[in-house]
Amino acid sequence: MELRGVLLLTVLQLCSVARGGCEPRVVNIGAVLSQKRYEQVFKEAVTQANNLYGKDKFKMNAISVTHKPNAIQMALSVCEDLISNQVYAILVSHPPQSNDHLTPTPVSYTAGFYRIPVVGLTTRMSIYSDKSIHLSFLRTVPPYSHQAHVWFDLMREFRWNHIILIVSDDHEGRAAQKRLETLLEERETKFFTPVCRLTKNRNYENLDQQNFDFRRTPKAEKVLLFSPDTNLTSLLLEAKDLEARVIILSASEDEAAAVYRAARQLNMTGSGYVWLVGEREMTGKALSEAPDGLLGLQLINGKNESAHIADAVGVVAQSLQELFEKENITEPPRGCVGNTNIWRTGPLFKRVLMSSKYPDGLTGRIEFNDDGDRRFATYSILNYQQKPGRLIQVGVFNGSQVVMNPQRKIIWPGGETEKPVGYQMSTRLKIVTIHQEPFVYVKPTKTDGTCKEEYTVNGVLIKKVICTGPNGTIPGQPTVPQCCYGFCIDLLIKLAMSMNFTYEVHLVADGKFGTQERVNNSNKKEWNGMMGELLGGLADMIVAPLTINNERAQYIEFSKPFKYQGLTILVKKEIPRSTLDSFMQPFQSTLWLLVGLSVHVVAVMLYLLDRFSPFGRFKVNSEEEEEDALTLSSAMWFSWGVLLNSGIGEGAPRSFSARILGMVWAGFAMIIVASYTANLAAFLVLDRPEERITGINDPRLRNPSDKFIYATVKQSSVDIYFRRQVELSTMYRHMEKHNYESAAEAIQAVRDNKLHAFIWDSAVLEFEASQKCDLVTTGELFFRSGFGIGMRKDSPWKQNVSLAILSSHENGFMEDLDKTWVRYQECDSRSNAPATLTFENMAGVFMLVAGGIVAGIFLIFIEIAYKRHKDARRKQMQLAFAAVNVWRKNLQDRKSRAEPESKTSFRSITSTSDLKRRRASGDATPYPTDITGQLNLSDPSVSTVV
Repeated sequence: MELRGVLLLTVLQLCSVARGGCEPRVVNIGAVLSQKRYEQVFKEAVTQANNLYGKDKFKMNAISVTHKPNAIQMALSVCEDLISNQVYAILVSHPPQSNDHLTPTPVSYTAGFYRIPVVGLTTRMSIYSDKSIHLSFLRTVPPYSHQAHVWFDLMREFRWNHIILIVSDDHEGRAAQKRLETLLEERETKFFTPVCRLTKNRNYENLDQQNFDFRRTPKAEKVLLFSPDTNLTSLLLEAKDLEARVIILSASEDEAAAVYRAARQLNMTGSGYVWLVGEREMTGKALSEAPDGLLGLQLINGKNESAHIADAVGVVAQSLQELFEKENITEPPRGCVGNTNIWRTGPLFKRVLMSSKYPDGLTGRIEFNDDGDRRFATYSILNYQQKPGRLIQVGVFNGSQVVMNPQRKIIWPGGETEKPVGYQMSTRLKIVTIHQEPFVYVKPTKTDGTCKEEYTVNGVLIKKVICTGPNGTIPGQPTVPQCCYGFCIDLLIKLAMSMNFTYEVHLVADGKFGTQERVNNSNKKEWNGMMGELLGGLADMIVAPLTINNERAQYIEFSKPFKYQGLTILVKKEIPRSTLDSFMQPFQSTLWLLVGLSVHVVAVMLYLLDRFSPFGRFKVNSEEEEEDALTLSSAMWFSWGVLLNSGIGEGAPRSFSARILGMVWAGFAMIIVASYTANLAAFLVLDRPEERITGINDPRLRNPSDKFIYATVKQSSVDIYFRRQVELSTMYRHMEKHNYESAAEAIQAVRDNKLHAFIWDSAVLEFEASQKCDLVTTGELFFRSGFGIGMRKDSPWKQNVSLAILSSHENGFMEDLDKTWVRYQECDSRSNAPATLTFENMAGVFMLVAGGIVAGIFLIFIEIAYKRHKDARRKQMQLAFAAVNVWRKNLQDRKSRAEPESKTSFRSITSTSDLKRRRASGDATPYPTDITGQLNLSDPSVSTVV
C-alpha cells in the first residue's frame, strides 16, 4: 500500500510539472493612451494578437493608463502602473492637444532608463528620432521632417529645380532642412531637355524661358531661417529677389499663418508662385490664411489612433515570438523604487522590433529605419482651393513615389490652371570674379568712392566697375568697394549690353577658383572658391579666367571658351654676370697659351733667320752701334705688333727667309683676330640666357628634389590636373608641399629665387613674362583647355552666353580684347632692340689697360735704378783708368829725375799726412772736379794725391 501511494504521488507530481511546462508565459504589455475609450481597443488588439502569435510560448496581457496632466504624474504612473507589472514594452500615443509634446517625453525617459522599448503611436515630432536622448523609442508614424521626401518627389514630378526653403529656426525646422538638403545632394534626376530654337538674328532681349535644362537634381537656391523675432517682411523680400518661385515652408501652425499674411502683402501668393507645405502648415489658423493653390501633405491614417494601436500590438507580438526563440531571456524590472538596474534583454528586444517587417498593417506596410522612425508612410497630396473652400486630394505618395490623379485638376496660385515654370529669370545678376591679371585688375577706389580714369596703351579709356571684396592691404581684410577692370570686365560689359541684363560684381571671399574639399575629414565634399559661391546661390555667373575641366563641368555649365590656352612653366631668366676676364671668353685658356707661345717662337725664329742670313742687316764693324739690325727685342716687338695690328716703328726683317715667315705670321694673326672678334660679339653682344628647363618632361621635373622646387596654386585646376594624372603622381607629391595660395604670390617667389619654376595657365604666365623682363616661359604647352564663363546647370542664360561669345569671336571683339590686355608686351621691344655693351662687359679690358699703366710705372723705376747703377760703375772705371795713367806718367818722370824724386816723395808723404789730419778733423772740402762731375786730374792736389 505504501509503495502504491508513492507511485501515485510521483505520477501526480510529473503531471503537475508537465502541466506547468505547457502553460505559456504571461507577457505584460503596457500602453499610455490619449483617451479612456482606446483602452478597450488596446485590449482587443492584444486578444487578437494572442490568437496569431506565441500560443504555446507566451500570452500577452494588456495594462493601460491614460495621459496625465503633467510630466511628473505621468512618470509616476509609468513606474507604479506599468513598470511595477514587469511590462516588456510600452505603447504611447500623442496627447489630445497637438501642441503638447511633453507627455510622451516622460514615458520615453522613464522606460528608456531601464531599456524597456517604447512604441510611439501618433507622435511625429523630430526630436524623438534623436537616440542620444530617447534611447528606446520607435514609432509607427514618420516624423514631420520625412515630408521632405514627398516634397523632393513633387519637385521631380513637376520639374522644379529652383526652390526657396523657408524654415523655422527650431529643431523641427532644422530637421526638415537637413533632410531635404541631404536628398538634394545625394540623388540625381534625369529630365527631358527640350530642343532650343535659335533665331538667325540672335536676339537676346527676348529670352525663351522654356529653353531650360532640367538635367540636374533640384537644388535650394536659398535657405531662409526665421524665429519669432524675425521681420517676416524683410525675409520674404529677400526671397522675392531670387529667381526661384517655388517656396517650401516648414513651420508651426501659428508661424505658417504669419508667413502667409506677410507673403500676401508682398504679392507673393499670386501667379507664378508655388507653395509646398506639410501637414502642420495647412491646419487650423494656417489653413485660414493659406494662399489659393497651395499644395500640402497629410499623412494617411496619421491620427487614426485605433489603427496604430492594432499595428503596434501586432509588431510587438511578432517581435516577441522571435525574441522567445533566443536563449537567456531575462525578466523585465519590477518597479522603479530602489531599482537602478537596466533590463539586460531590453536592447536585444529593441533591435528585434526595429528589424521587424509587418506588411499587412491597418495603416499599411510597417518597417523602421535606423532611428526607429517608420518607413514607407503614405501621404495624401492636397490642393487648397478657395472657391470650394476646402482641400482637394490631387495625388498620393505611396511610400516610394508620387502618383498624381489626372482626374483632379490642380488650381495654382493666382487661379492658374497651367503648371508654373517655378522660376522667374532675373535681369539683375550677381557676378563673382577673382583678382588675376591681366583678366581682372583690382585697385582701390578714390576717396569719393569712384574709380580713377586710366587709358590703355592705345589711348582708349579703360572701363572700370565697382566690385566689393576683401581688401588684403587692410588688417582683417574687410569687404570694401574696389575698382575692377581688365579683359573679363570688358567682356562682362559687352555681354550685359548685348543680352540686356544688369549686374553687381564681387570678388570671391576666399580668393580661390574652386575645388572640392572634404568637410570635417568626412567623405562629404563641398566646393570652395568661385565654384562654391555659384553652386551655393551667392552668385549667378562666374566671369573670370576659370579653366574648363571635367570635374567642374559635372556640377556647373560652361560657356564656349572665350580664351584658348594651356599650361606652361615660368622660370627666372639666367642673366650671366660679366667677369673681369669676360673679354677672354671667346678663346679657351689652352688657345690663349698657344697664341702667346706662338708669338715668342716666331720672334725667336725671325731673329735667328735675320741673324744668320747673308742678307741681314748686321754690320761687321763692332765699333758702330747696330741701330738698323734686327735684335731679339725688335723681333719680339715686330711679332706682337703684327698680332695686335699696331704700327711697327722699329726694324723689320730684311732677309727673304725672315720676311716669308713674317708674312705667314701676319696671315695667322689676321685669322686669330677675326675669329676672336666674331666670338667676342657672340659672347658679349648676342648673349642670351638659356632656358633652365625644356618642358613638362624635363628630368628635373620628373625626378623632383629639394634642389629644384616647382609648384602651382593650391586647389586650382592645375592642382586637380596633376592629382588626376597617375603618371604625374611623383610631381604632384612634390608640388603639394610647396603650392602657393595665389598665382601672384608664386610669381613673386620666382622673382625672389624662392621658387625655381611655376606651372600655371599660359595666358597669365606669358603676360607676366612680357611685363616682367626678368621672367621667361619655357617648354611647349600641355593640357590645352580654355577659359569659360561658369553658370549653374539650370541657368536660363547659358545658351545665350555661349552664342554671344561665339559672335564676339566672329566680329573680332575677342581679338581686340586680346591685343589690349594680353598681347601687350613691354619686354619684346627691349629684346628686339640691338644689344649694347656695358662697362660690365668690358671692365676686364679697362683693367688690362690699368694693369699696363701700373706695370709701366713699375718698370720705369727699375730702369732708373738700373741706369744709376750703370753710371756709377762707369765712373768707377773711368777713375781707375785715370789713376793708372797718372801713375805711369809719374813713374816715368821719377826715373828721369832722380834727385828731386826724394823731395817729391817727402812732400807727398807730408801731403798725405795733412790729408788724413783734415779728414779726422771733419774737413769735408771736396776734391776739384770738372763740369761733368769727373775728377779734375790737372789739379795739383789731385795729382799730388795720385
